[in-house]
Amino acid sequence: MPIISTKLSIQPIRSKIVARPRLLEQLNEGMHHKLTIISAGAGFGKTTLVSQWLTSCEQPVTWLSLEEGDNDLARFLTYLFVALRKIEANIGEGVIGLLQSSQLPPIDSILGSLINDVSSVQSDFILVLDDYHMIDAHPIGHAIEFLLEHIPPQMHLVLTTREEPRLSIARLRARGQLTEVRAVDLRFTSFEAAKFLNYVMGLDLSTEEIALLESRTEGWIAGLQLAALSIQDHKDVSGFIQTFTGSHYFILDYLVEEVLQKQPQNIQTFLLHTSILERLCGPLCDAVLGWGDEEHITSPGQEVLERLENANLFIIPLDNERRWYRYHHLFAEVLRRQHLSSIADAKRSIAPLHIRASIWYEDNHFELDAVHHAVAANDVSRAARLIEGGEIPLLFRGAVTPVLNWLESLSMKELDARPSLWVMYASALLSVGQVAGVEQKLVFAENALQDIEQDVKTLDLIGHIASIRATLAVSKHQTETILDESRRALEYLHPDNLPVRTATSWTMGYAYQLQGDRAAARKAYIEALSISQNIGHVIITIMTTLGLGNIHEGDNQLYEAAETYRHALKLAGDPAMPVACEAHLGLARIYYEWNDLDNAEKHGQQAVQLARQFENTDRSVASEVFLARLKFVQGDDTSAMAILDKAEQLAWLHNFTYQIPEIVATRIQILLRQGQLDRSAQLLTKYEHPISETRVHLAQGNAFSALTILEPLLQQAEEKGWNDERMKLMALQALAYRAKRERDKAIQVLGEILAMAKPGGYIRMFIDEGLSMESLLTEGAIQGMMPDYTRKLKLAFEMERKRIHSQGMNTPKQPLIEPLSERELQVLQLIAEGYSNQEISKILFLALDTVKGHNRRIYGKLQVQRRTEAVARAREYGLL
Repeated sequence: MPIISTKLSIQPIRSKIVARPRLLEQLNEGMHHKLTIISAGAGFGKTTLVSQWLTSCEQPVTWLSLEEGDNDLARFLTYLFVALRKIEANIGEGVIGLLQSSQLPPIDSILGSLINDVSSVQSDFILVLDDYHMIDAHPIGHAIEFLLEHIPPQMHLVLTTREEPRLSIARLRARGQLTEVRAVDLRFTSFEAAKFLNYVMGLDLSTEEIALLESRTEGWIAGLQLAALSIQDHKDVSGFIQTFTGSHYFILDYLVEEVLQKQPQNIQTFLLHTSILERLCGPLCDAVLGWGDEEHITSPGQEVLERLENANLFIIPLDNERRWYRYHHLFAEVLRRQHLSSIADAKRSIAPLHIRASIWYEDNHFELDAVHHAVAANDVSRAARLIEGGEIPLLFRGAVTPVLNWLESLSMKELDARPSLWVMYASALLSVGQVAGVEQKLVFAENALQDIEQDVKTLDLIGHIASIRATLAVSKHQTETILDESRRALEYLHPDNLPVRTATSWTMGYAYQLQGDRAAARKAYIEALSISQNIGHVIITIMTTLGLGNIHEGDNQLYEAAETYRHALKLAGDPAMPVACEAHLGLARIYYEWNDLDNAEKHGQQAVQLARQFENTDRSVASEVFLARLKFVQGDDTSAMAILDKAEQLAWLHNFTYQIPEIVATRIQILLRQGQLDRSAQLLTKYEHPISETRVHLAQGNAFSALTILEPLLQQAEEKGWNDERMKLMALQALAYRAKRERDKAIQVLGEILAMAKPGGYIRMFIDEGLSMESLLTEGAIQGMMPDYTRKLKLAFEMERKRIHSQGMNTPKQPLIEPLSERELQVLQLIAEGYSNQEISKILFLALDTVKGHNRRIYGKLQVQRRTEAVARAREYGLL
């Protein structure tokens, strides 16, 4: 955004000023504090004082002049980061681009990144926020509060403001972290007033006259300056001073009019007409005034600006090159009021000025300013065209807030007259996650289109409406709706409307993925990714990258999936946009499978935090279910169940019923570990979940029923090419064959599983199946099956036992006077699976007599006499 540089000045321009050593010393002494506040009304010389102080300051300085338009959080943060990059070039690297996106990242994360970057700056420096009173947006106030709370020691913040800033001033004052310069400090003394009036302004006033002016203005520098400008053209100076009276606000209005009336007519016209501008440069002023440049080698507007600066006529340069200026804020307000009062039909007379400004800004690629002046001119057509942009609408380039504000200001009649505005309205709401009002806006658009003859533009709007509805359906996993609306969109959208067509290609891919057609989904994602990268559509680039990561994961390509998710995080920036929750959730699943539980939990927590920023999305439910599973693995069943209760409540509340099966599956796994077979079976009477039903049958010792359920599921997974599902189903199949004593089949299936799992580095899927899987792996290892991988998995089982023991995690409840030991539970499990003592000794690498000794202790603790009784009693107690 080129306009950012026009707001910055590392070394503010110093005009002729009065030295004020008492205040400079106060500012120097306050450098060891976090914050300096210079607070006083308009015209007390706040900016001038800071400029004078910084002239002699040895530290680097960056300066940001604020205005009303900076209340947009994204715009403010963008300017802040660019300002700080004048101190250190790499501050905010990877963040500024995200601030131009439609979905602003979390503010605390953005500032955390800023603080980390600033902490690496080698030397102390000063950041000045000039005219901070222009900021009244609460999010920006929160940002400054956060910055002050965590500000690195090398950074000192200076605020100049007309009003008391809404910050925790009392707390900073109590902590001794604040330097304050108030109006009473800024008021000129008689000595300073004399120096200013006689030496700076070139007057020759007596001590009495200076004292009278100083008294009447109460040392208010703006009043003194305005008085001096008027005095310069008064023959009866003493008489003028004697009649000089009133409050300084009244004086300002009176003397500005006096000053204006003393200026040549062309200067008065220049001042009044250019008062509509927040910032001024020569060519822009030429355009607004209609001054052509054919006869001028240099800009006549630039010459006037420099003349005004030399005359101290309330104009402030904004850069070292003296290209950009602004009027003193209060002076600009008076100029605008004077302009309005001087013309009969103000709106009609001022609108052309705004249009000329809008045209100049558009020609010079300042799109936001061009829109601002088109709106000020009430030129709805022009504003709409500018917002719709060229290849990429302004909505997708960080201007969602101003666009929404403008659209909300329009009447129903104006919106109905241009159905494209309704569509724009819906798109803007969708961009910021306010989905509740999107459908209503689309209906209004369709109603408005009924009275318009169809042409290329109206057909494209119909396509855009369908694309928005397809995107709405994505959040609800409504496959048929996504496909129907996406196909309708592609039928009607103009071939050149690449941003919307690309978004539609992504929604098609998502629908294919929901259908289980991963090949079609991959193709759609790749096509959308190629186009979105070419046109710079960042959001769709991220979404398609996430989709491809999910496809890799489904193909058991965990390393490729992890790399893809990491790339999506890089695109989403640091701090990440909320959409990055899916990348964190994908990485959490992958680290879990690699048995890196710490990283799995880290990414799972980040996924939850980002997902909560969405309105009405199932991603928070999915992330919470993952964390519940992690708590279960860590042995905290109580927390896991509590998280599942919360997730299920949220799923029912928002109709995310497609998340219920995963919640049920996790509940049943917890109940099975607790030995609650009856509750598990009861849960399955309410919810159909074939894989969980298989687990219950295996826990009940009914391997035949388990295999009966698995057979059609395996066939479907193989036909669809669902490699991840097939591998997990085969793991249960192998355990079922083993429970039926069909060991050859179990070993054969295990070999296939290992071949599928090894390239992706799977570990956790084996551990989660427990002792039966460990025993089966031992048999496979004895037969020499993939020795490196089986050895790695056996070691993982051993480490899992140590982790459980060291963390004191939950183990199956044992209603026995003397509980079974871990080794005895292993032996009991193998007895239940039908293994002989000889086979158990080989599997557990124990002597035969040791196995028999374990048997005797198991029988004694269970108070039984034989194997069958031991197994029955163990199942009764929930030990198997």
